[in-house]
Amino acid sequence: MLSANNVTVRFGKRVLFEDVNIRFGKGNCYGIIGANGAGKSTFLKVLSGEIEPSKGDVSIDKGERLSVLKQDHFAYEDYTVIDTVIMGNKELYDIMKEKEAIYAKPDFSEEDGMKAAKLEERFAELDGWNAESDAAILLNDLGIIPENHYKFMKEIEARDKVKVLLAQSLFGNPDVLLLDEPTNDLDLKSINWLQDFLMDFENTVIVVSHDRYFLNKVCTHIADVDFGKIKVYPGNYDFWYESSQLALKQAREQNKKKEEKIKELQDFIARFSANASKSKQATSRKKTLEKIELDEIKPSNRKYPYVDFKPDREPGREILQVKNISKTVDGVKLLDKISFDVKEGNKIAFLADNELAKTVLFQIIAGEIEPDEGELVWGTTITQNYFPKDNNYLFETDENVTEWLRKYSKDPDETYVRSFLGRMLFSGDEALKQVNVLSGGEKVRCVLSKMMLSGANFLIFDEPTNHLDMESITSVNEGMKKFIGNILFTSHDHELTQTVANRIIDIKENGTVIDREVSYNEYLGVE
Repeated sequence: MLSANNVTVRFGKRVLFEDVNIRFGKGNCYGIIGANGAGKSTFLKVLSGEIEPSKGDVSIDKGERLSVLKQDHFAYEDYTVIDTVIMGNKELYDIMKEKEAIYAKPDFSEEDGMKAAKLEERFAELDGWNAESDAAILLNDLGIIPENHYKFMKEIEARDKVKVLLAQSLFGNPDVLLLDEPTNDLDLKSINWLQDFLMDFENTVIVVSHDRYFLNKVCTHIADVDFGKIKVYPGNYDFWYESSQLALKQAREQNKKKEEKIKELQDFIARFSANASKSKQATSRKKTLEKIELDEIKPSNRKYPYVDFKPDREPGREILQVKNISKTVDGVKLLDKISFDVKEGNKIAFLADNELAKTVLFQIIAGEIEPDEGELVWGTTITQNYFPKDNNYLFETDENVTEWLRKYSKDPDETYVRSFLGRMLFSGDEALKQVNVLSGGEKVRCVLSKMMLSGANFLIFDEPTNHLDMESITSVNEGMKKFIGNILFTSHDHELTQTVANRIIDIKENGTVIDREVSYNEYLGVE
């Protein structure tokens, strides 16, 4: 059992959170959520002991082992892959190396023999004889081929280093597992494997992630970092979000009788409980949900930007024909005679073996670069707007946010532009910040504002959720779902892709294109 006892963290005058009291129970998975800068990763570092709290303490039951997903991908360059994984259990690894050193001594003494015997006893208790095979199983499951298991970390690819560090954190069945953004840089197969692993994991998991689909799959509880407090709620992310919205709605309906509110809550909980999957985590979650009382559900204090793309005119039947588009960049042929028609109502998610292929295709469709060959045929009613993956070139100016956005507004009145920015969480002096010093998330909200003001009926999004917090991701997701025009997009956010796309185009490395009118989950063959 891991506990945070009256934990407070201050940086100067700023208080991230104070007087936090949480007991993390065995068999539960806790998703830590909060706006950017709220202190999610800091809280994880406090729990791991990497950061000392300003007040209070963190305790773990005697004899229990805590494991952390390391973030430095180059910390183990001179160690083998298999050794790096076994290092996940430091005591076991240290014993293993100490044994090897003793047995390698040319003048092996009786005292050495006695010490080795004690080490062997503890080694067996820690299941050391199965360490290499257990580490190998984890690596194989994550797609690290056996030929790489005994290579040095500096000899393997960066994407594989991510998987090795994940295997390290999972190794040896830790009692408490701390994971900070574990799905970052993982391929889809590895993410699905990790979800299944955590859903059946019988100890305690505490995870920070912006991946809503992942949180919905694995979490039994949500810990919300908000306004200097951390509150724990039963259920997954969707349950937290929708229950907080329900609580807000009920708070506004002051005259509604308590019996009606209770019935509304019971119906809501029953719906979520019925959707539980067959995993141990889901079963635990279902039992917890059924015990919730009315007063436990609180409205969220979080602010959501207003994202609503309204086209000036509806698109006609002729949308876009992409004919035999080819493009080579730096000697690599990324697109080879790519052809497809965008039909009425299509919202198309693009996948690709090479990430750059998607970006280059979008740049061609948006008119930013020319193809080597091929052509685009646009319908006469179509107006398009583009969200670039790298948007920095749009902000190379000394203008403030209001001045920058006014250029894209049909109504240049400052009051109108300021009110629009207010809905995108640029209130007061925030609207007067220079755009060249904005954070990544603030720049994204500016580009989204520009797109909304365009009135375009054909939108292109290249990773629109990068740099955004959960609230903004949720708003973008809803805005894209409601949009009545056409969308071409790519996103690593599983939930967004599943709920927006009605067609998938997958550009394979060999030049072939798979084009299917199905949802994302149907294309992947997952529930």
